[in-house]
Amino acid sequence: MALVKDNFTPEQGKFISEALEFAAHAHRDQRRKSGSPFIEHPIATAQYLAQLRMDPDTVAAGLLHDTMEDCDVEYKELVDRFNPTVAALVDSVTKLNADGSLLPWNPDGTVPIVGGSDGGTEREAALATARAASMRKMFVAMAKDVRVVVIKLADRLHNMLTLKALPHHRQIAIARETLDIYAPLAHRLGMWDLKWRLEDESFKYLQPREFRALSRLLQRKRAEREEYVERITAETQKELSSADIEAEVTGRAKHIYSIHQKVARYAAQGKKLTDIHDLFALRVFVDSVGDCYAALGVIHGLWPPMGGQFDDYIATPKDNMYQSLHTTVRALDGFPVEVQIRTPEMHNISEHGIAAHTLYKEGGNSPDRFDEGMTLLRQLLESDRDHNEDFEWLEQIKTDILRDQVFVYTPAGDVVELPTGGTALDFAYKIHTNLGHQTGGAIVNGKLTGLNKPLHNGDRVTIQKRKGAGKPRLDWLNPDLGYLKTASARTKVSQWFRRQEREAQRAQGREFLSRQLRRLHEKLSHEDVAEEMGYGSPNELYELIGSGELHAGEVVAKLMSTTPDVPEIQPEKPLKKSDGTSGTIVMGMSGLLTREALCCNPVYGDDIVGYLTRGRGVTIHRALCSNLRGKDQPERLVEVDWGHSTSRIPARFKIEAWDRVGLIRDLTSLVSEETVNIHSLTSTEDEATNTCTVTLTVYTTGSKQLSRLFSRLENVRGVFGIVRQGL
Repeated sequence: MALVKDNFTPEQGKFISEALEFAAHAHRDQRRKSGSPFIEHPIATAQYLAQLRMDPDTVAAGLLHDTMEDCDVEYKELVDRFNPTVAALVDSVTKLNADGSLLPWNPDGTVPIVGGSDGGTEREAALATARAASMRKMFVAMAKDVRVVVIKLADRLHNMLTLKALPHHRQIAIARETLDIYAPLAHRLGMWDLKWRLEDESFKYLQPREFRALSRLLQRKRAEREEYVERITAETQKELSSADIEAEVTGRAKHIYSIHQKVARYAAQGKKLTDIHDLFALRVFVDSVGDCYAALGVIHGLWPPMGGQFDDYIATPKDNMYQSLHTTVRALDGFPVEVQIRTPEMHNISEHGIAAHTLYKEGGNSPDRFDEGMTLLRQLLESDRDHNEDFEWLEQIKTDILRDQVFVYTPAGDVVELPTGGTALDFAYKIHTNLGHQTGGAIVNGKLTGLNKPLHNGDRVTIQKRKGAGKPRLDWLNPDLGYLKTASARTKVSQWFRRQEREAQRAQGREFLSRQLRRLHEKLSHEDVAEEMGYGSPNELYELIGSGELHAGEVVAKLMSTTPDVPEIQPEKPLKKSDGTSGTIVMGMSGLLTREALCCNPVYGDDIVGYLTRGRGVTIHRALCSNLRGKDQPERLVEVDWGHSTSRIPARFKIEAWDRVGLIRDLTSLVSEETVNIHSLTSTEDEATNTCTVTLTVYTTGSKQLSRLFSRLENVRGVFGIVRQGL
């Protein structure tokens, strides 16, 4: 590797050569999909890192970055053979699975909805989880040591340059991932050269026809463009020399993906490519910051500037350390031309970003500008603390951090960074969650502005708070209305509504439990019930009951097992003889009159027990009936069983649910599907709580069918409680 000899001392070169030998031995029997030796990939990665003049540890890690993943090399082996830094870098870029991309993709390059209606499988869900976790691992490691992402980006660049050997669906998946994650990441780190290369390579695979058509068209116009650039370059160089400013003026064509984006924007205005002339830019290199501003004055004197097209990134550098003066002028023939004015040091940072910095090259402390500029790394660490779910975290990274940013100001003059397209409402939630909840309006640059209007660089934003407690509006979550562009703000609003739902569920669960205790004449406290059911607090039990996750019968059964004796409720059903053919059978006896108790309303299939009354035969109770608990005359309890009944048995139960359109239709349709006849139905609504109580009397074949019916009814959307009642 010639770059190693040119950029490193003999001792450093020996260290890197040892890493090369180790990697070559580890990958000795491996080949890439193209058929070439696998070692070509880590060598290409390391060469690019050397080109960026990264430190020896980083270059060595580039050579070794696949050894843990593909060769079963242990972390400790890398520590012992090289050093802990190299081992940590390799471990940080190692994926959690052997798949080439980190995110799940459909064959057409779209993102599948895991477990959703698109047919996502459990395997896809597991793969998606692993990939999101891998991406999170890499970003968090990057936030601790930025060299991790430089290695990863170098690795991804060579993968994109050799993507042709992979199947088409893998090409699409990796190209989409590169365009959505890695190119924006390079942009945020100021690595412009790498960003453009990744974008162009991704564009080639994602939109091959558009790529080829645009390439051919630009090639036909190449001579014309080059001639024009030479003319304005010469004019600019001459004018700067006349002003005694030593400068180097160069022209460059914009990279093909940026031209594609510009063409798309212009197409919306009814323009064609032939109508677009700002497809190239001038770069002016001067010796000092003072010369930058002096050159700007000369250029504005030579070519008239276009309004609203000037940016001073020298006085206010971007958070990725980028510095330059940007202006757009109307050059020869009135064509717009972008001009960038910078020093050679600024240019080095603009091309290679954080990789151009001396943080790891000299082993010293980093300058203040570096520390102040790495907002991205701090954002990554903060976002990692805020989210438990990998998918939620990754969505915030993609939308809030990796997108292009705008910088707006608070009334006090503090700078707030938002993704491009961010709104005043996003701004409010960025300041504080409670401020977002209380937002009633926004004043931007002294004018009242809609909360869904995108903000622009330099806007000064004042939030108008509503009186009272902050309550976000549900329509803020509607993507079609455009109120919230950042994932973090959407998460905060969603969490508020989820909390409200939990509180409502708790209230419903508390009320339901109270009704059950009143119906059973129980004196137990809710704390005792929660403890008896094995829950840490009543709130936990309330939420489960209120959400319908806990079957009401489970609570009732538990209560029955702990209730004291109460007076027997006299049955009112007609007496029938125990004849062994229908009804119930009293074991060891015949000819006794039997009847079902109204207190527990047993139906065919229930576990039952008989209670021998004085002069009224045997009353049949459910085995868990509270009226049988604590009887001081156990000799009156007799063993009974159901006869071979084929008749339908009536059962009444009450369904409690959140009121909604179509609820009754869904309930009755499900009952019909179970071939259960409905005898009667009543429904009452409570507008205060937005709930509905449906009482059904049905005819079933017994407890087995009734249990299955209850289980299905509990899964109807909005149902949070089912209680069986006596007839």
